[in-house]
Amino acid sequence: MKVTFRVDASLEIGTGHVMRCLTLANALKEQGAECHFICRKHPGNLIETVQQVGFQVHSLTAQKKSLTNNQPPNQSNKEKPLFHAAWLGTTQAQDAEECEAILKQLQPDWLIVDHYALDKTWQQALKPYYKKLMVIDDLGDREHLADLLLDQNYGSTAEKYQNLVPENCKLLTGTHYALLRPEFAQWREYSIKRRSKNTQIKNILITLGGADPDNYTAKILAQLAKSELNPQTEITVIMGATAPHLEAINQQAAALPISTQVKANVSNMAELMSKADLAIGAAGATTWERCCLGLPTIQLVIAENQRKTAQALAKASIVKILHHPNNLPQLLAHAPDWLIENAIKARQITDGLGVERVAEEFKPPYKQEQRYARP
Repeated sequence: MKVTFRVDASLEIGTGHVMRCLTLANALKEQGAECHFICRKHPGNLIETVQQVGFQVHSLTAQKKSLTNNQPPNQSNKEKPLFHAAWLGTTQAQDAEECEAILKQLQPDWLIVDHYALDKTWQQALKPYYKKLMVIDDLGDREHLADLLLDQNYGSTAEKYQNLVPENCKLLTGTHYALLRPEFAQWREYSIKRRSKNTQIKNILITLGGADPDNYTAKILAQLAKSELNPQTEITVIMGATAPHLEAINQQAAALPISTQVKANVSNMAELMSKADLAIGAAGATTWERCCLGLPTIQLVIAENQRKTAQALAKASIVKILHHPNNLPQLLAHAPDWLIENAIKARQITDGLGVERVAEEFKPPYKQEQRYARP
């Protein structure tokens, strides 16, 4: 079976889309699939990371103009503008034209698309060059031609995609299908046991995205320096190697009165999370990693498309939302009141085996009878 992923990372997009696709690619590889990636060379891309773990990447050239939240200036009037259109760095028509030659060569059985800037326009243009299409989405804001669609977010249901996918599209929705690396399921029991009665904070883990272009990490560290923490508290900051503020964060960490270390491109995230008492994290894909391990979390919404899910999690007492970095000292002061409840409710969200469930869908014969059909 041949599988091709169309996915990007950038300073604006972040790293989560590529990382969850890598998780699925590794699971499919274990089933014998040959996996390829198509990625554009945006600033902050993860092309080298994908190559280092053993997958071939077919690169698309980035435009010289930087990405913005506005529609690309050369967006075709024939294309329905998408809210995240600028994340593509070009038009859907141009992107499809560049991908066409690659897909003609690869002839994938499955094309997997994880990109907020692509919809049925792009999918239809490339339909002759793949057998089946899977879409990974979180938003439910555009139409797809998918045979299989995954939305791994808390509270997502099939109804979210009514009238957005073909009637015979099978929908996998909810955190039961969260794409987590196997290490999280492996560390789950240890992590849950060690924090079952813990109301003390001795180890804080900060994960505000692989890129963190707006440098929220610096703002959090500044507030931690003002907080009344145990002098023995240890802080660990996780960042991507391409993060633009990595060096500045290293310097800031060295000057803090509390022991603080900065790590880039870690390969043992599950272990680090399992040994932390509290996480201060972005409301992105790492949310499900923290939930799997029952890690109490103060969550910062750094992208508008994360807000709805973050608010739902906070309402269910699964996370605490940090509306502004200045509020951090107060949240920490009251942490003993909510740490255990947060840990218990978080671990009920996902068991870390979602990628196995999703990978099952690729084992022949394809399960036609289980597909979702609208009433």
